[in-house]
Amino acid sequence: MNDVGYKGFRQDELEYQYNPRVSVPEFPELSRMRAAQARKVRESAKSWLEVPYGKSPREKSDIFAADKPGGPVLVYLHGGYWRGGSKEDNCSFAPAFTARGTTVVLVEYDLCPQVTVSDIVAETRSAIAWVYRNIARYGGDPGKIYLAGSSAGGHLTAMALAHDWEKQDLPRDIIKGALVMSGVYDLDMVMRIGVQEEVRLTPEMARENNPFLHPPLARCPILVAVGGAEPKGWQQMSVDYFNYCKARGLNVEYLVVPGANHYTVPEGLADEKSPLAQAMLKQMGLSAERQP
Repeated sequence: MNDVGYKGFRQDELEYQYNPRVSVPEFPELSRMRAAQARKVRESAKSWLEVPYGKSPREKSDIFAADKPGGPVLVYLHGGYWRGGSKEDNCSFAPAFTARGTTVVLVEYDLCPQVTVSDIVAETRSAIAWVYRNIARYGGDPGKIYLAGSSAGGHLTAMALAHDWEKQDLPRDIIKGALVMSGVYDLDMVMRIGVQEEVRLTPEMARENNPFLHPPLARCPILVAVGGAEPKGWQQMSVDYFNYCKARGLNVEYLVVPGANHYTVPEGLADEKSPLAQAMLKQMGLSAERQP
């Protein structure tokens, strides 16, 4: 690293701007609370847990059953800067969607430095392909797949939107809509902060997996969300991705979640009255009211 700075920030400012563990020092407690809430859901909701979609021990998903079969499917990709996080700790929102007829799929994937970001992108694309080919057995409609992801999961969602699914003998429009929350879109930035010690991006890998170099091929609605309490640098990254998509004529919306930091943005999905949940339910063509 050097002292030239980046995007108008000095080198000594970059960790605060682009490393949420620095800008949100209370993240360990927030993570514990989220894990406790998720554990209750995993213990009580009707589900199929640890369903494999690949050969790696971590290539598994948790599937939460909709109250009624035949509805849309929401595939969720968790965050953790590709080197942390888990599906087990991020499922607390599932009941808000299963109660409205949505099958919810939480995807797990391998982590850096054991694998590369390129490997993780490939794994999550494989997970989506598996969902399309198999979700009918779990009550979901493969013709109504939606994606959501936070932080690194937002990046993985963006890379799924940029994928040519026809190369896998799948429909080009396999994804019907997407929510990206506080995504890591600028991989050049990642190589300038401490996370790089574990992520170990090369310039070639950063280009290969940079959403700003690989625009969405999917013509579906995209909701770009970010927390109002996140640092300016992180918020600007989401603004830039929104503008990037908009300039390409995509159906994209931008939402700032008031008062939310990097770790609390996804919590809005669990509250059907929140602007975030309302926007996602609307994108999926679902009523905010729970099904009888």
